[in-house]
Amino acid sequence: MTETLDDEAARAAKRAEEFDREWIQAHVAEERRSAARLGDIRELIFGAQDGLVSTVAVVSAVAGASGDRFAVLIAGLATALGGVFSMAAGEYLSSKSQREIFEAQIAGEREEVETRPGEAEAEVAYMFEEDGLPPDEAAHVAGIVATHPDVLLRTMVEKELALHVEEHAGTPLQGALIIGLAFGLGALVPILPYLFLPIDTATWVAVVATGAVLFGIGVAKSRWTRRPPIPSGLEIFVIGALAGIVGYFFGNILPPLLGAPPVVP
Repeated sequence: MTETLDDEAARAAKRAEEFDREWIQAHVAEERRSAARLGDIRELIFGAQDGLVSTVAVVSAVAGASGDRFAVLIAGLATALGGVFSMAAGEYLSSKSQREIFEAQIAGEREEVETRPGEAEAEVAYMFEEDGLPPDEAAHVAGIVATHPDVLLRTMVEKELALHVEEHAGTPLQGALIIGLAFGLGALVPILPYLFLPIDTATWVAVVATGAVLFGIGVAKSRWTRRPPIPSGLEIFVIGALAGIVGYFFGNILPPLLGAPPVVP
């Protein structure tokens, strides 16, 4: 640990020209890969959370309404399968549409750089001023950037549109597979207790198991969000527990309100 801190202190004391170019290249490449991985982690967490919470709410409601293990399993599996396909399809279509919109916006900026380079340079200078550079320095930097049309395009796209000319994230299909698989795995947690336990016991085991997994996801998520792990885990745990309890509660009160016969143990 001491060597790591010493290395960081040494790097902090270096001037820009003292850094090895190959080290900088490798360091930037690794940071870009880490950023791309965070996108996959986001989809994993989102899919698993949704699978856990939505499924525990459904199986708890059906268990409270029917007291029938078979009905609970059918409802849970239907929710899981429907969620896998709907989440995957939604992720694929939204990611694909987003990319097509981005590409159209980038094409518009490319046309501006090619046909109205003076306007593009003036916009870049203005955005550098917005970032805090004095007007003369902003104009000077923009003038240098404008001598390289590819760099000018990248600068406009990234600063004006908050986009990237090249996407480092995965494909829409990859995102769809990740989020669909995560939803399916998460949905299994509240379903499995009903395969092995009496229905009343299974209901509470499903809620507790779902809460425990959600707590673990929250703790794991804190590694990237840099929040305290326990509060992060408890936040997600409470949401999952409430979903199961509310689902069971409504499963018990709705049937009588709708005129259904009471459940006979």
